[in-house]
This record gives sequence, structure tokens and C-alpha cells, in this order.
Amino acid sequence: MANTNGVHLSSADVIRMEHEFGAHNYHPLPVVFDRALGAKVWDPEGKEYIDMLSAYSPTAVALLPRLLQLRLPLFRPKNYRHLGYDMVLPMNTGAEAVETALKLSRKWAYMVKGVPENSAIILSVEGNFHGRTLGVETKTIRYGVAEDVERALALYGEKVAAFLVEPIQGEAGIVVPPEGYLARVAELCKAHNVLFICDEIQTGLCRTGKMLASEWDGVRPDIVLGKALSGGLYPVSAVLADKAVMLCIKPGEHGSTYGGNPLGCAVAIAALDVLRDENLAERAQRLGEIFRTEVAALGMTVRGRGLLNAVVFQESDKKRSAWQFCLLLKSRGVLAKPTHINIVRFAPALVIEEEDMRQAIKIIGECYTDQLEDIPGEVESEVGYEEHGDN
Repeated sequence: MANTNGVHLSSADVIRMEHEFGAHNYHPLPVVFDRALGAKVWDPEGKEYIDMLSAYSPTAVALLPRLLQLRLPLFRPKNYRHLGYDMVLPMNTGAEAVETALKLSRKWAYMVKGVPENSAIILSVEGNFHGRTLGVETKTIRYGVAEDVERALALYGEKVAAFLVEPIQGEAGIVVPPEGYLARVAELCKAHNVLFICDEIQTGLCRTGKMLASEWDGVRPDIVLGKALSGGLYPVSAVLADKAVMLCIKPGEHGSTYGGNPLGCAVAIAALDVLRDENLAERAQRLGEIFRTEVAALGMTVRGRGLLNAVVFQESDKKRSAWQFCLLLKSRGVLAKPTHINIVRFAPALVIEEEDMRQAIKIIGECYTDQLEDIPGEVESEVGYEEHGDN
């Protein structure tokens, strides 16, 4: 890796600079990317890794040559109508998309539902992750328990604008809700005239084996938001809704400086074409089945859908932490990251080759059974470090 003066920088140089000059709001793996292609990345020293993290899953189609040969069209209806909604509001980040959905639902509540001004309620659930802004940090009821939603709507339904939920919880550790949960919640929202919002930032666009993860329960949310639109190449997110909801926001009431910019739209269009043309939903479903079946056969607890999966370390597995397990994986050429103390997330790019997937599974198994006490790459200050989620 060369800086602007042409001086070669090693991984250690970059990590040291990042630690000295960057905010310490993350705890990244000690790895530096110099280049990438498909589901593989290389560090400045030339070591090759199979990326089983893909930016916590939104980097769905990874860095394909097709994404790098772009013109700059506008985002048009034909580009998103197959998702089943009238309108799209392009944004940049996941948190921005969430804030947009919350603002939109509150506006709808005041204009359409007749909720008194400044009294609209947004219901969410424990363990959801919707970004790091103040407006999205409220959790109120248990995830996966439809009875909680039923009770909350019975008590406060007249003032509830929307119910916001992840179809599968990502940061909580790839938590798949009970079958029928989303369908029951959607039914309750309809009965109480409440908007049903699905945060598909980590689950959407073929990641779980469906175009949208909500499709697993056969539901159509009133508002959908996601950010896997760019394949990881450029910041692009979007909010989808029908006109009856989307048009509640009037000109001048909401905006984003770079939302819907031509380059972002071009990247999003190309990524959507790749998802459809290369049948990446079916691919994610097939490869995900391989991953869960073979990892389970190694004696590990695994859960997920499609290529959004997690290994959960049980009490009997605690010879090392999830962080140490990830460092061990990294030393052998596989990248993953803990989410919470005992959970490791695996969410590779959807274009990962089956051969690479099986090689990663092999290395996961070796690291699981390895009795090595000294973990390569673990520095003294990190001994005993435990990940607590929200990364």
C-alpha cells in the first residue's frame, strides 16, 4: 500500500496510524486491505484472505469488474419496481434510511391516521440494531414474541405510527424469529392501522436466500429500508413505500445532500442487475445450506438463513473467546468478527465460490478443535477482550 508520497505502508504502519489518528469507536480485526476481488482480499504484504464478513453483510455482490464499469443514469422505476413498491427514496447510510422511515411514519400518523401532533409512538424491539443516532436507540418489547406486540397495540394502538423490526436480528447475533412471527405482527399492524417497517439493511437483497427476508413469512411491509444496494462499492441506502405513505412527506420537509446522486444510483442499478441476473438469492440459499449443514456436522451450534449465519459458542466451548477464535481464523486466512461475547458472524459476499466456502468451513473446523493456547495476533492489551455487539 502506498501513501500519497509513494511511500510503501505495511499493515503495521496503517494500524498504528489508525490507532493514533482515528477515533476509537470500533475494535477492528488487526488486518489491512490493500486490494479486493470477489470474496477475497489481500493485505499490503500480499497475504490472501477469504472474507467471511463482507462489512457485516451489506457488501453482497462484492467487488466485481461489472460494478467498476459504470455509466451514470438516474434511479428509475424499472430499477426497483420488482421489489414491489411504488416509490423509492434514495439515501446514503443505514441510519439515515432508518431516520427517514421514522420521520415518514410519524408524518403519515399525523396526516392520515389522525394521531395528535407530537404524540406519535414508534414501537421497536429489544436487540434490534438500527444505527447509532439518538432517534433509533429506543427498544421497547421482546423480539420474536408476537404477544408483546399485541399487548402494546391494545394499550397504545391509537397513537402508534409504526412498528420497526429486523426480519432477522443482525447485531444481536443472527437471531431468526419463530416461524410466523412476522406474519402475525403484520396482521396486528393492519388491524390497528399501524405501519409495519422492516429494516432489511443486513438481511435484504438476496442475503437470506430471498430478495427480501420478510418474504420468508410471506409478508409485504408498508415500508422497507436497506443498504446492500451498492454491493459495498459506494454508500447507498433506500427507503421503499407506496405512494399513500411516501407522499406524506412534502417538498422541503426532508432531504439528503448526496442521497440519490448519479454515481450512487449507477452503482445501485448495476448491483440490482447483478443480484437478478446471477440468481444470487438462489445461490445464497444453496451455499447457506451447505455452510450450516457442514458447520453443524463439526459439532458447532450454527443458525441463520442464506448467507447470513452465526456460530454460537456454548458454555462447554469456552476454551477461548469469540474474539480469540476470530484472531485464530484470521491467522489462517479467514475473516469473521464476533457479535457479542460468544457469537461469531459469517456473512460472506453472495458471489463467494463454493470452493472458497468449503475451504473456509475446513479452517473453521480446524480452529474449533485446535488446542493452541497462544493466539496469533493477540496483543497483551487485548487479552481477555470480549465483544459486546453493536459493531
